[in-house]
Amino acid sequence: MSKVENIAENLPRAPKPNWLRVKAPTSPEYHATRKLMRDLKLHTVCEEAACPNIGECWKQKHATMMILGDICTRACAFCNVKTGKPGNVDAEEPAHVAEAVHNLGLRHVVLTSVDRDDLDDGGANHWVEVIKAVRAANPNTTIEVLTPDFRKKLGMVDLVAQARPDVYNHNLETVPRLYRKIRASARYFTSLRLLERVKEIEPAMFTKSGIMVGLGEMKEEVLQVMDDMRAANVDFLTIGQYLQPTPRHVAVDRFVTPDEFAEYERVARAKGFLMVSASPLTRSSYHADSDFAQLREAREKQLGI
Repeated sequence: MSKVENIAENLPRAPKPNWLRVKAPTSPEYHATRKLMRDLKLHTVCEEAACPNIGECWKQKHATMMILGDICTRACAFCNVKTGKPGNVDAEEPAHVAEAVHNLGLRHVVLTSVDRDDLDDGGANHWVEVIKAVRAANPNTTIEVLTPDFRKKLGMVDLVAQARPDVYNHNLETVPRLYRKIRASARYFTSLRLLERVKEIEPAMFTKSGIMVGLGEMKEEVLQVMDDMRAANVDFLTIGQYLQPTPRHVAVDRFVTPDEFAEYERVARAKGFLMVSASPLTRSSYHADSDFAQLREAREKQLGI
């Protein structure tokens, strides 16, 4: 460990304001969901990313499964998922994910994955197999995917989009100026282009993207990201407070107030997003079930159905 890392680990982290305090998970449903994931040898981003909403979501049996293993080939400064050399892809995972969706009784499921830059296709074909398996076993369940950028893997976004999930989510995470610090292995315009490409392939598919705030961004930069997303025809925007998972991760610059989140939501809706979720505890899959219902309702209203 370097001297800088050692100092960072011993620095006190800023205390969370009251609006970010959540109860520890204790419900029977939480423990049942955890056992199911273990029994089926599945990983969840809820656990791996240390999500503050895990107690609330798992009480409702809403777990976001993370496919392609639990080791990421990238090391983003904000993310708590392990980084390193991943293992082999589990050929039984699609069936296990489908079984978990059935056992949890999910009407809407969110699936995500680690980055797999080590694979020729970035894991895209496995994504397709998971979507097919979930749909075959759970025909009434809507599917939301939160994929990596498949950077330098030409045509892989097309493969996943052509599997026709109900929502295609890919997060921009932060403003362009902070990419080198926060998301060094990714490129802002690569991610923006991914979202645009999904709409070119499947114009009726809902697209979704999110950013974190409290990393040192300026309000004007957030508004520009909104404009960039709308230019790419993104339907659904999420904005949440960044929380430092460990002292080794980038520090919180500041805690954005609930009033500021409310203003971001007002502006985003005025810019034309069909759905906006902006709050301190907002995460990509937080309340995804009810949000999808509102998103579909907004589309129908827009089309006069």
